[in-house]
Amino acid sequence: MAQAINQALHQAMGADDRVVLLGEDVGRTGGVFRVTDGLQEAYGEARVVDTPVAESGIVGAAFGMAVAGLRPVVEIQFMGFTYPAYDQIVSHVGRIRNRSRHRFTAPMVIRFPYGGGIGAAEHHSESTEALYAHTPGVKVAVASGPRVAKGLLLAAIEDPDPVIVMEPIRLYRAIREEVPDGPTIVPLGVAEVVRPGSDVTVVAYGSMLRESLRAAEVLEGAGVSAEVIDLRTVSPLDADTVIASVERTGRAVVVAEGHRTAGMTAEIAALIGERALYSLLAPVERVSGLDTVVPLKRAEQYYVPDAARIAAAAARTMEA
Repeated sequence: MAQAINQALHQAMGADDRVVLLGEDVGRTGGVFRVTDGLQEAYGEARVVDTPVAESGIVGAAFGMAVAGLRPVVEIQFMGFTYPAYDQIVSHVGRIRNRSRHRFTAPMVIRFPYGGGIGAAEHHSESTEALYAHTPGVKVAVASGPRVAKGLLLAAIEDPDPVIVMEPIRLYRAIREEVPDGPTIVPLGVAEVVRPGSDVTVVAYGSMLRESLRAAEVLEGAGVSAEVIDLRTVSPLDADTVIASVERTGRAVVVAEGHRTAGMTAEIAALIGERALYSLLAPVERVSGLDTVVPLKRAEQYYVPDAARIAAAAARTMEA
């Protein structure tokens, strides 16, 4: 996935001089996960800018660049480090189109790794996408693998409005996948049915897609056919694909790594209740992180959802 994202950035920067990169250590070091490796050497320090450790300043500067006509791509080292920039995102980045009555837009991308799975320290394993999905004017995309990561990032760079692109930390070098060499777009706001099924719908995104696919294999061994959907974008959310699947299967499990209360699992479950209630044969099951700070390495496995928890939730829907 790291290689696919790097390839997307190379292609975007090569095709459009307006695309610039900003972030801590993105230039000489190539990023904390080496995702931007080689880009400063290829495009120079004027387009790949090593910034101070000041997330609010990074996003604020990129916002000014975007309004002025550039297409900046910001890297924040970890999701937990975006909070100092939250005021910029909510108060300015997401509001400029409405504030200016459509005279100005902010075509910019804010990308960062998120989630658990590598036993990182505090602030390094956050999964608080609901904060940004709740922010008007900002799209939120979540990569689930190399192909989707490349396509979402290229779509985000081309978008006329701000897009947050989240990249699961533990998938940077955990998955190998065929990815088209040329520019390839994964449209924002469009989910993908990655595994057809007939008995239960499993809705996931990001790192939880892989766990959901593993759960589907377990369920298949028990005679349960699970349809797995990769949302790919949590804002805007492709409700039509989710509802059409639930209407076929009659059961639903919603999976996300973030907190349970007021999180994305709650939103999607409510959406299913509103639009597919009479198709449900069992209550919607939710599998999520807990309403606590993400624990450190020795307890992380109790927090992050896995295939066993997802398969158990799906099995409960079959018992109803």
